Amino acid sequence: MKVDGTQVERKQAEWTRVRRGQGVRQILSVAGYNFRGFLKNPKVILTFLLGFVLCYFLSTRVMVVIDAYGTPVQFAEPFLWTFGDTTSILLSSLLMLLLFSDLPKMSSVTPYYLYRTTKRRWLAGQLLYVAAVTLIYVLYLFLVTAVLCMRVSYLGNIWSDTAAMLGYSKLGEALSVPSTVKVMESITPYECMAQVLLLLFFYILCLSVLILAGNLLLGSNRGMILGLLFSLYGFLLEPEVLGKLLGLAPYEMYRINVAIGWISPLSHVTYAKHNFGYDRLPTVQQSCLVFLALLVLSGALAARALRGYSFRFLGERS
Repeated sequence: MKVDGTQVERKQAEWTRVRRGQGVRQILSVAGYNFRGFLKNPKVILTFLLGFVLCYFLSTRVMVVIDAYGTPVQFAEPFLWTFGDTTSILLSSLLMLLLFSDLPKMSSVTPYYLYRTTKRRWLAGQLLYVAAVTLIYVLYLFLVTAVLCMRVSYLGNIWSDTAAMLGYSKLGEALSVPSTVKVMESITPYECMAQVLLLLFFYILCLSVLILAGNLLLGSNRGMILGLLFSLYGFLLEPEVLGKLLGLAPYEMYRINVAIGWISPLSHVTYAKHNFGYDRLPTVQQSCLVFLALLVLSGALAARALRGYSFRFLGERS
């Protein structure tokens, strides 16, 4: 009896699709199980409460200008100004050390998942969970800052008079509000908001995946060390900090600014420190590629560490 080669190929292709679909369902199942009790988790509640307090205190400098001059703001502007400098971004990202300190998620169901699926799919589920929580957190920061100034904001996709006043005067620099003319001349508020959200998401996701990889590589809760080192590296590479440490003169800072703009994660996530056609700093697209490379590297490190990871269930090793 002859076997039709076309039928064999079709069956093999169908079996491959079934296996891929099963793998995707298993990954989604692992990520979904990690969300069980998410809203009741004390770490989650504390992280989002601290995020609200942080947004409130950081946005007060914007509220001062609004109250003093009585001028409206565009809906996205409070978020852009609040998270337009490295200090605000660094403080908001450090809350992830608290939220993801217990990664990877372990429970009584973990042995079942490891038996029914592969370690790679289980790790992919953990990474999907981290990405989903990071996205929720970033959107939460945006909504909080927008709601805090909602009473004097409008939805039109045009920069406000407040932004122009801060950008064309010394007031924005004096209040540490990152409203610059080059940003307003090159992009609309909502496009700027989308790019800032994307950069912030990538930066916090890199930090979160690094914590996961550190916990797998060094042991439980020790991934925070890698997360702190990652944050400290970006902080020490701030031009102002580095300039003071090295005692550099003002005319020597240009090359330092360009170099740090390429090698510092905090510079890559800060929107105002990108190339708008005036200098040699990285573009937003190039910064996204840098973050993607860091994510691939951290994910590969986590996958490698998972091979020799010693799982603990009910006080025993497996």
